[in-house]
Amino acid sequence: MASDELAPSSVARVKVVKTESGLVSSDSVVVEEPLEIRLKKGGSQQQLGITMRTPGADLELAAGFLWGEGFLKNPSELLSVKVCADKTLSLRQRANVVIAEVAETSEESHRILERRFTITSACGVCGSTNISDLHKRGVQKVSPASHSIDELAKMVALLDGRQRIFEKTGGLHAAALVNPEGIAVWVREDVGRHNAVDKVIGAALMDQKIPLKDWTLVVSGRVGYELVQKAVCAGISALVGVSAPTSLAIDLADEFALTLLAFARNGQAKQFLPSIG
Repeated sequence: MASDELAPSSVARVKVVKTESGLVSSDSVVVEEPLEIRLKKGGSQQQLGITMRTPGADLELAAGFLWGEGFLKNPSELLSVKVCADKTLSLRQRANVVIAEVAETSEESHRILERRFTITSACGVCGSTNISDLHKRGVQKVSPASHSIDELAKMVALLDGRQRIFEKTGGLHAAALVNPEGIAVWVREDVGRHNAVDKVIGAALMDQKIPLKDWTLVVSGRVGYELVQKAVCAGISALVGVSAPTSLAIDLADEFALTLLAFARNGQAKQFLPSIG
């Protein structure tokens, strides 16, 4: 079978030349390829956009995006998420197209399709732009986290040994959803931090677990506004990040009562609250 007929892999082998010695060897790098997300409703089908992602858990990525951007009011409105079956396309091309079917009664999907989405691997598929938009969508404050701050700070350790692609390439982000018992139920990786979050939330959505009351989202990098948005839309109670938060992320977390920790390393972290001056 020709190489362009193969479904995309998450890791590729490439040739490298060491600058100090000139020796030629090989190394593993993370794959970044486009994923087209389409929305099907009744007899019509529309393209939402194309996001650059690391192949793997693509159905979950599409489902999580739909939920985070407010295309769905209820998990039952998502009827199916499938890889494109168009036989006129190669296997490789089909693997890079995902079709999400929503119920014809879904009013939100029609309203939000009027938006224009900016799509990159850095920001995922970003549509919501301010806190008032989330209030208009009916997003509620999340339930309090039952875990202590010290317990939450230690949850970054749950990523250890679960970042299979990162261990090979060192080139991507990870997200984990931790249940109220402290177990990391879903861990996903992607070149885009937002995609990684969409993947774990999509997994929870497809498993009928949303809203994620008293669950914790753990992310391997910086905590921006969009990550907090995705967390509160899923009903997650706490978010723990390895790197720094942004001011808008802190304000949004406070607005929806999300416990926000950042700089979580070696069992310690900082809890971030709104500006005091």
